[in-house]
Amino acid sequence: MTAAPTGTETAVIGVDGPRPHGPRHVAIIMDGNGRWAKARGLPRAIGHREGVQALKRTIQAAPDYGIECLTVFGFSTENWSRPEDEVSDLMGLVRTYLASDLTRLEKAGVRLRILGRRGGLPSDIVAIIDKAEAQTAHNTRFLLQVAFNYGGRADLVDAARRHSEKLLAGETIEPISEQTFEMGLATAGSPPLDLIVRTSGEKRLSNFLLWEAAYAELVFQEVLWPDYGSKALGEALAAFGERDRRYGGREIVSARAAG
Repeated sequence: MTAAPTGTETAVIGVDGPRPHGPRHVAIIMDGNGRWAKARGLPRAIGHREGVQALKRTIQAAPDYGIECLTVFGFSTENWSRPEDEVSDLMGLVRTYLASDLTRLEKAGVRLRILGRRGGLPSDIVAIIDKAEAQTAHNTRFLLQVAFNYGGRADLVDAARRHSEKLLAGETIEPISEQTFEMGLATAGSPPLDLIVRTSGEKRLSNFLLWEAAYAELVFQEVLWPDYGSKALGEALAAFGERDRRYGGREIVSARAAG
């Protein structure tokens, strides 16, 4: 089975023919850099660097499959507990990636958005992030969201805190509801999440997009992240195409109609 681009929407091809509409919003937990490096007798840092190349391939392929928004898990609030040299290398990759690819992303019509807490990040990383978001803010072809210093629980707490602060400040705000609360999340304004993919064979969310995952489909792939690219993404979309989505009801709802 493969997922094949068909103009503005994605038809996912299965054994019984085309299934309507692929996902608008896909999120990926990019897992397996360390194991990829270990299997080759290489330092973990090399695995992370090869993971950046996999990210570039995946970003390039995603719009061709009809995906409008790609959210990737780059660095969690829990990753600070990793060895200092590994954290330093990951920060260095952010600097290098944005320095080398920002112009290309801008020209390709990609809007870049960083999800997560800015507090605690090195000041130069914050400046780089601010510049990247401002430089690509006008783009509408494709939305790339990178969760960096992000945790799903932390994001829920931050949204609740922002709502409380507005109340305490005497601002006139709408009564709390799922819709109004959702607007306080880091992902506010992005399409509803359709699919979460995790690579490397692990089968857990690891505190990623907990609110947004409520009705997302989950696909777990054995491939290690540095080996990821268009083919693996197509396989994940094919698996998504085999699912029937009912959102708690009895009628099947297409991903596009639900979004």
